[in-house]
Amino acid sequence: MAAGAFILSSGLGKLQADEESAGTIHEMAKSAYPVLEQVPPDGFAKGLGMAECAVGGALLLPLVGDGLAGLSLTAFAGGLLGLYVKTPGLRREGGVRPTQQGTAFAKDIWLLGIGLSLMGHSVGARRQSRKMEKARSTRAGRGADRPVGRRSSSKAPRVA
Repeated sequence: MAAGAFILSSGLGKLQADEESAGTIHEMAKSAYPVLEQVPPDGFAKGLGMAECAVGGALLLPLVGDGLAGLSLTAFAGGLLGLYVKTPGLRREGGVRPTQQGTAFAKDIWLLGIGLSLMGHSVGARRQSRKMEKARSTRAGRGADRPVGRRSSSKAPRVA
């Protein structure tokens, strides 16, 4: 929840960004992603703010499943980590360790970990749900009066 609240707050801030702040955000982003040069700074800041609000909201709203929330956070974190890797001066020479300026971006690896964990949890929960449903339908097919694990015939069990 903390990550969702933080991202939502950041998005709300970008929606209200002044011209100078929007220009600073845009300048950093386009140095890593040159395709963004064609996007005006204020439009970029608003779009980024809306995207952050959507990701933060997905993490906070219980109606959004873990898989979708995790997928959106993983994609968002991937973009931030791309910015960290591609922007000069954020990493120490010849490695991935951050400089003082890069520390704020390097911590986004935690967001990636949270997103992947949410997606993994969703897959695990779905598998568990299928197993439980299969067990229920198997028990229902046997009849409620018959104990689980007992055979009604005297035949020995088949070995697969």
